[in-house]
Amino acid sequence: MRKKRIFAVMMTLLMLLTACGGQRNVPAGEKDASGKESEEISDGTGRGEDGEPSEEVELTLWTYPVGGWGNSGTVSSFLASFHRAHPDIRVSARVLSYETGDAEVEEALANGTAPDLILEGPERLVANWGARGLMADLGELWQEGASDDIYESVESACRNANGEYYVYPICMTTHCMAVNRGLFEAADAWKYIDEETHTWSTEDFIAAVAALREYGVETAAAVYCGGQGGDQGTRALVNNLYGGTFTDPAHTAYTVNSPENIRALELLAGMDGISFDPDMVGTDEITRFCDGDLAMAFCWNVSMEIAQTVGNANLDFDIFPMAFPTEAGEPRLQGGIWGFGVFDNGDGARLEAAKTFIRFLTGDDSQYTRAVLASTYWPVRDIQDIYANDRLMNEYGIFQRYMGDFYQVTPGWADARTAWWNMLQRVGQGADVAEAVEEFSERANAAAASAE
Repeated sequence: MRKKRIFAVMMTLLMLLTACGGQRNVPAGEKDASGKESEEISDGTGRGEDGEPSEEVELTLWTYPVGGWGNSGTVSSFLASFHRAHPDIRVSARVLSYETGDAEVEEALANGTAPDLILEGPERLVANWGARGLMADLGELWQEGASDDIYESVESACRNANGEYYVYPICMTTHCMAVNRGLFEAADAWKYIDEETHTWSTEDFIAAVAALREYGVETAAAVYCGGQGGDQGTRALVNNLYGGTFTDPAHTAYTVNSPENIRALELLAGMDGISFDPDMVGTDEITRFCDGDLAMAFCWNVSMEIAQTVGNANLDFDIFPMAFPTEAGEPRLQGGIWGFGVFDNGDGARLEAAKTFIRFLTGDDSQYTRAVLASTYWPVRDIQDIYANDRLMNEYGIFQRYMGDFYQVTPGWADARTAWWNMLQRVGQGADVAEAVEEFSERANAAAASAE
């Protein structure tokens, strides 16, 4: 039933996004959107509304795979719509993968071939490239009417400490975890879950893992630490178990070396049924979970369920999304914000054309709604009933109330992410947790200090 429901949702969305036509152009030797290689995209026309070539301003758009924005057909349909409205601006696009995208962007920056527009989140656009002085200030867009209703918590994540805006946001979500409902029920572990609120306590989590082990599940869950992919899951897991934090409230320093976080890591390292895997990243964990090898996934959100339920023929169980376990009170989940940034390529005409593209997708309610629906996430401003008839999105919408602090704009963020999975590897290898955490803290805070 769940597969049929999600399939119907995706078919409706596909018809909405392709109604404007357009086709994708994949260079020879490159994989499609289901692969790991980047993909060049065309709207299939190369001409303006009057049928004549129009090359007054040429832009490049690179998108990370943000929900449906990682699909070449979706992106080309937006380009076709934009080109009909603005035939004097030509946009070519490339869909990046999270496995290789950062390296491709860095190579382009080094070669002076950076894209004009890029779709990603504040952790890259503000805390990384923005902090390095590579992004254009989009403050002009934030002074316009469409920005008035953007949530303040989102706005604060899109600007740096000097008040410069490096992101114009499109969508947001709250990351969560997921469990194999059938396996939990068979192991008599379902009783530890609050089905109505999708929450559980740390004590319930411990009891559920024990029940799964007794039932015969050797590895209930894995703390993956082969790289930074999916690290939002491991950070939220550790911080929630006993109420720890990743940074201070002002986002100036890293606070992982707290007693709460040390206690959480010691718990995980000592639990039968929880493994630390130095060869696994988030995408690997998702695969193992959906293949039935793990009873839980820490790297999860609604777009992953849609992708796995529609595209994974091996999935034969009901996925139940969950908040991370917490000792007391409500969980604080890791949020994601995505929007457009513009690299400062020193060309005023291209900068203005890039702003025109952003205005096209965000200034009109119908286009903005379409852009949000393509992401399979939620709008960053109040749009009533955007998912009113969508049972799946309403189910996942419950997690929006649990969204915690968006701390990914802390200086030195890129170095802190590397230090995090290096620290998890050390803990998994048996290192003293307090020493490993202190080493992380010194490395991450040194990076933060040097970045300011």
